[in-house]
Amino acid sequence: MTQLSLAREGIITDAMKTVAEDEGFSPEEIRDLVASGKVVIPLNVNRSFTPRGIGKGLRTKINANIGTSMDHNDPDEELNKLKMSLIMGTDSVMDLSTGGNLTEIRKLILDNSCVMVGAVPIYAVASELASQDKSIINMSPDLLFDSIERQCEEGIDYITVHCGVTQRSSALANRTSRVTGIVSRGGSLLAAWMHHHHRENPLYEEYDRLLDIAFKYDVTLSLGDGLRPGGIADASDQAQFEELIIIGELTKRARDRGVQVIVEGPGHVPLQQIEANVIIQKRICDEAPFYVLGPLTTDCAPGYDHITGAIGGAIAAAAGADFLCYVTPAEHLCLPTVEDVRLGVISAKIAAHSGDIAKGVRGAMERDSEMSKFRKALDWEGMYRMALDPNLPRQRRAQSEDNEKVVCTMCGKLCAVDIHNTMI
Repeated sequence: MTQLSLAREGIITDAMKTVAEDEGFSPEEIRDLVASGKVVIPLNVNRSFTPRGIGKGLRTKINANIGTSMDHNDPDEELNKLKMSLIMGTDSVMDLSTGGNLTEIRKLILDNSCVMVGAVPIYAVASELASQDKSIINMSPDLLFDSIERQCEEGIDYITVHCGVTQRSSALANRTSRVTGIVSRGGSLLAAWMHHHHRENPLYEEYDRLLDIAFKYDVTLSLGDGLRPGGIADASDQAQFEELIIIGELTKRARDRGVQVIVEGPGHVPLQQIEANVIIQKRICDEAPFYVLGPLTTDCAPGYDHITGAIGGAIAAAAGADFLCYVTPAEHLCLPTVEDVRLGVISAKIAAHSGDIAKGVRGAMERDSEMSKFRKALDWEGMYRMALDPNLPRQRRAQSEDNEKVVCTMCGKLCAVDIHNTMI
């Protein structure tokens, strides 16, 4: 049984009760939202942690990507990235490892994570083949599905599967009018496999087989945007929306099977198209929770894409996106460091909270009102408690030469707040 199938039977699970308390909803409200597919609770039957909900009316959640590469493989460093992500308040981590002993790395992350953990199973398949000096074209459908089941059995809570990358949709992305082609790693791997074998994507062709595995472990499917735009010139093109239409159909089939679903969204989108992208996804996918990478609002800020992603993420969240994948300063450049992870998480948190204020999420505006009250009272400890990152403002204040004074060094004796407080 899954959270979705139980909700449809009218059952309120412990996980639903936990999410309800966390979000300020009644258990019945959460049950009904889960039953409709508008909220998901990623929680593998083989894991135990405090779950969080993703979806309509809830706080916008954030995810931090970590994981090794074939060129840089240090499990201890990835564990430190996980710890930093948790310290900074991420709601989720995804293990995107492609180098080293992937089973041991997944176990390390699962054993040390107190939040939901996601993965992209085809990465493990491609990595295994590469270690044998083979390419993705040597993959068999059974190898792919065996890897999916193994990772679900290990405890992964949600998996990205690029089921909407079909022969037709990938052909559209290959048209010369697309500047960046296919930039999704999973999407490109499947497109290459289909091109070589002249066969349909096994994740699409054998979708029911995937649903059976997901139902068995109550693993949430994150229907991946394998044809997402990799440059703003490609945003909202035919290939992107062809894939989204397919995903909309697959969302319904998953829900009918009792499998929880989220839908992944575009990566590079200019400001004026973000809201429309969210509205279209919600319409086509019947308000399934929307998971977006950024989105990045310009292609011209390498080294600062945590800022670019936060700008797009705030707009997307305000428009109704439910789950933001962080972007770090290392995006497009290299594997992120621990410090990159810290900056990525806090940037996404700022974007998510800004979006929550705009869409009226319960408790969002109240936090800002409390912060304003503490600022008016020059109550520094109160300000730290309300801060999305309490540590940095505390550190900056401690470094100030006037940190013992009530006012800060920006205005000192000319502090407008202090002056006005003496008037009332």
